[in-house]
Amino acid sequence: MTTPLMTVHSRSTHRPRPRPLTVQGVAGPPELLEISDEAGLLATLTVGARTVAMRGPVRTFTENKRPFHDTFDRTRASGWGPSGGGGSWSNANGVDADYTVADGAGIISMTAANSSRHATVINNVSDVDARLSWSLTVMPTGNASSLALSFAYTNVNSMYRARLSVLTSGTVQLILERESGGSTTTIGALTTVGTGYTAGDIWHIRVQRKGTTLRCRAWKDGTSEPATWVHEVTDATLGAGRIGVRGLASSGSTAVPFQFRVHDIQLYSGTWPDPPVITHDTWIRLLDEPYDGQWTPALAAQVRAWAYDTTPDALAYAMMYVTGAPPVTDPSLAGAQIAGQSRYGPLDSAGAPVEGADFHDYMGRDWEFVNGETRPADAPELHCMDCSGYVRMVYGYHMGIPMVRLEDFDGINLPRITKDIGPSGPGVIVAQAEDTAPPLGGLQIGDVPLFDADSDDAVSGQLDHNGIYMGVDQNGHLRFANSRKTPNGPTLADLGGASRLDGSGTYATTLRLIRRF
Repeated sequence: MTTPLMTVHSRSTHRPRPRPLTVQGVAGPPELLEISDEAGLLATLTVGARTVAMRGPVRTFTENKRPFHDTFDRTRASGWGPSGGGGSWSNANGVDADYTVADGAGIISMTAANSSRHATVINNVSDVDARLSWSLTVMPTGNASSLALSFAYTNVNSMYRARLSVLTSGTVQLILERESGGSTTTIGALTTVGTGYTAGDIWHIRVQRKGTTLRCRAWKDGTSEPATWVHEVTDATLGAGRIGVRGLASSGSTAVPFQFRVHDIQLYSGTWPDPPVITHDTWIRLLDEPYDGQWTPALAAQVRAWAYDTTPDALAYAMMYVTGAPPVTDPSLAGAQIAGQSRYGPLDSAGAPVEGADFHDYMGRDWEFVNGETRPADAPELHCMDCSGYVRMVYGYHMGIPMVRLEDFDGINLPRITKDIGPSGPGVIVAQAEDTAPPLGGLQIGDVPLFDADSDDAVSGQLDHNGIYMGVDQNGHLRFANSRKTPNGPTLADLGGASRLDGSGTYATTLRLIRRF
């Protein structure tokens, strides 16, 4: 991480004398009560909901690219599929069947000389630190065979690449290239890094890009990674792009058909050039009971106390599970981890995260719910949460809304499944619509948006995804935090689809209901 997940901007801790409070009702739906002091709007209560939006110290929330390690622990007959944390692979050149996954490797089939193949993953990465491991199934004959770790890739004619070439003699050479507009430029000269290559030998390539500085090195498996770079150059030609793999059967190759085997690819760190940054002074607190429309001295005292409270609120808890969030354990739960970077779920045989991890699965704790329902923790789902599991962790476990699983949906308890949270969850419905997105005029930070995002016709029209609205980012977009399969965990950024309620993206167009707990 180059920036913190959440920053609280400091202010004086001296507590002045209580200021007089004024209250004003706002007609709904939903019906609101706005509480102001001499500095302006201090709190907003919603009739029928426990959520209170408070003014507090200004905070900044941000996120950057999640590291991942794709070990190709799956089987696929066409395309490489999900990377297990870095989005889904795309391929160019050849046909889909030229890109398969089997026996722990991503396989690229080369069927003709003077041809290339490209498999790439992750959108819009600028600075990057990545490593690739690969081997050849047969020795090159006629001419060299080479595989490259590409970065800043936008299309087959635009990328940087650290290319490792195996000559017919078994000599291994590393070159750093830039391809732009279909023209290839050598920016790091062809350099011998090994000899005696035999089919099946695994070699590693590592690249780093920091600003305009590009570096690469390569080494044979079983030897130590070199401490120095083979090439280190300055180049500012290309902007952000994808990372990936580019295989080449050189002109004159008589080894075709043959295969490259990609054993793993690891992104140690990556940076979006314009990560979402949300800055505001709203804090989300919860009353012990839904607000009934009566302003009382006890409520006034609670609002005054919250005005100076900087203990974690719903938004702070939401950020405790995104990329880079540190682990937090609870001695009272036998040292169980209760916060820290979360995954969505364990991977299936095709490499996609599996739905089903609830908040207590993340903690590895069996759970009894308020209505007597019980559920054991699923061991493979440790430190994982699906979309509603994430919302339940924040609003249920941390903020104290009582939770049930599949029974007793009474408008007070928080159900397990998204399709039940929408119509029967706690609090009030702020807006809803059928077959289109509802109006966003009543949207408030901390609200829970719910979506009909599954394109499967069998479940079309059913709510299937949810999250927590975090606020407006630096570009004016409405950001929500949500746990998703493609990023493999909670995020407020755009890997695999924009985490936005505005615009024309998947979530903006499939939003169907907004609930305020």
